[in-house]
Amino acid sequence: MYDVLFKYIEDKTSEKLADNERDAITTAFDQKHFRKKQYFLREGEVCKYSGFIAKGSARMFTVDEKGHEHIIRFGMESWWMSDHDSLVNLTPSQYFIEMLEDSELLVITLPNANELRKKSRCFDLTIQIMDKFQTIAMQKRIHAAIGLTAEERYADLMGTYPQFLDRFPINMIASYLGISPETLSRIRKNTISK
Repeated sequence: MYDVLFKYIEDKTSEKLADNERDAITTAFDQKHFRKKQYFLREGEVCKYSGFIAKGSARMFTVDEKGHEHIIRFGMESWWMSDHDSLVNLTPSQYFIEMLEDSELLVITLPNANELRKKSRCFDLTIQIMDKFQTIAMQKRIHAAIGLTAEERYADLMGTYPQFLDRFPINMIASYLGISPETLSRIRKNTISK
């Protein structure tokens, strides 16, 4: 499982991990196995870990007062899942993180991650790079939510994360896009007929 994380770090940084860095990473992370539909985090809990998905997939979502789910993000192999606000500020989470498949994660606490950044230059660089890309992804997601039509959001999803369409059910894709499953079905039908 650690080999997936080592490859991820080396790909992100274009640098080779030293043996002492690999040892530090192995010590800092714990292996966790989750079954499909098992929760990594529930609303109201304080998020204790950041999880690197070595195998499987997950979704992060919230439930509104009417009981409707709103998917904030998906996670797949070599993606990270956590509620960063809850993790950093030690506040109760507003979100659920649920495994969509049987999954294997490498998890790390914030204190261990901070300590690891001092021990591993490659891990520190990885965090810096991830922070940059997460900021860009969040800006794009906000822009899509407030500035694009449903059709444009679907086209953007097809261009950015086409694997979502094969991996996740239509009702979850609709929730992620902020539209009804019926609207998504209509958009997909119109897209195919063009």
